[in-house]
Amino acid sequence: MLDTGSTGFMLLACSLVMLMTPGLALFYGGLATKRNILGIMIQSFVSQGWTTVLWVIFGYSLCFSGGEGGIIGNLDKAFLQGIGIDSMYSNGKIPELVFVAYQMMFAIITPALITGAFVNRVNFKAYFLFLTVWQILVYYPFVHMVWGGGLLAQWGVLDFAGGIVVHATAGFAALASVIYVGARVEKNSTPNSIPLVAIGSGLLWFGWYGFNAGSEVAVDFITSLAFLNTDIAASFATIAWLFVEWTKERKPKFIGLLTGSIAGLATITPCAGFVPLWSSPLIGIAAGLTCYYAVRFKNRMKWDDALDVWGVHGVGGVLGTILLGLFASKSVNIAGADGLFFGGSVFFGKQLLAVAGASLYAFVFTYVMLVIINYITPVKVTESTEKEGLDAALHGERAYDEGAL
Repeated sequence: MLDTGSTGFMLLACSLVMLMTPGLALFYGGLATKRNILGIMIQSFVSQGWTTVLWVIFGYSLCFSGGEGGIIGNLDKAFLQGIGIDSMYSNGKIPELVFVAYQMMFAIITPALITGAFVNRVNFKAYFLFLTVWQILVYYPFVHMVWGGGLLAQWGVLDFAGGIVVHATAGFAALASVIYVGARVEKNSTPNSIPLVAIGSGLLWFGWYGFNAGSEVAVDFITSLAFLNTDIAASFATIAWLFVEWTKERKPKFIGLLTGSIAGLATITPCAGFVPLWSSPLIGIAAGLTCYYAVRFKNRMKWDDALDVWGVHGVGGVLGTILLGLFASKSVNIAGADGLFFGGSVFFGKQLLAVAGASLYAFVFTYVMLVIINYITPVKVTESTEKEGLDAALHGERAYDEGAL
């Protein structure tokens, strides 16, 4: 029977996750240079449209239809055929159409996360091909394997809201992109609008409640646990990053504080509904410190990940998946597992192998895919285009009319 409370909540959660993509566009847009604001923002917004097209045609079906124990689903629900207005999701509480929409929002934002790594260096045509192929051959298989009853789900791997499926894959794809594309001409460019970054960060944090709490796909005790775990971990990560950066650089940095919040949110994502409340402060502190030092390591390696996608999302997703392997407890969620701290050494090993395999696959596939795309159309813009800025050179627009009074 339809649960109207759960259905209403899931529609709200879906809307919150949708809001994260414009929030990401603002977050990245503020961090970009003034000549590249629109170039990075359009990459998020085009995913909003094109991913929906792909999702309706075959994406949802490949993720959530058939293929039990396998790598990918089938096309039985292509064009959403067979999903009637009264079709119910498998938990029997919400319409399947609501679940279709909710998961679509995850598919939209995941490839958009990658774009911050190669800001102001990639041709839009190449990005459009990247967006299409990466979803089909990286995102869809991992959604199916983890959340669609596929191989990793059958093996016992857990990921509450996307540590493996979203953040590890996107983060390591970002690293591969940076290594392939190379550094910016003006590597040490500064953000054009920190207030814009703050607005985007706030929208991301707000939307993350739908991202994590909504992943229970119902309204129950686990929903409230996931909600509070999310906020606590993000808050502790925010303060941990603030203080470690303050100690190192002698000044409290607003950008660092905002980045720390995203690190905490990414890290708690796989854990949110599977771990006890007391563990979320520890997860948050670990996220703030580990991701901060990951960014410093990236800088020493001279990887020009412009907006720290690997250090925040990639490392955060991997760290969260590992911490899930430590802190998960069936006493919290009977649908979960017992982590290493509760005697689940086998489960911990499975989490390690799964996130390592996902990260390696995303990295290697992304690098090879960019090599192939470059044969079709140049991936990297010319030096003159980069200096002019992608907004004017590729899109014929500017974010601000600097000649106006």
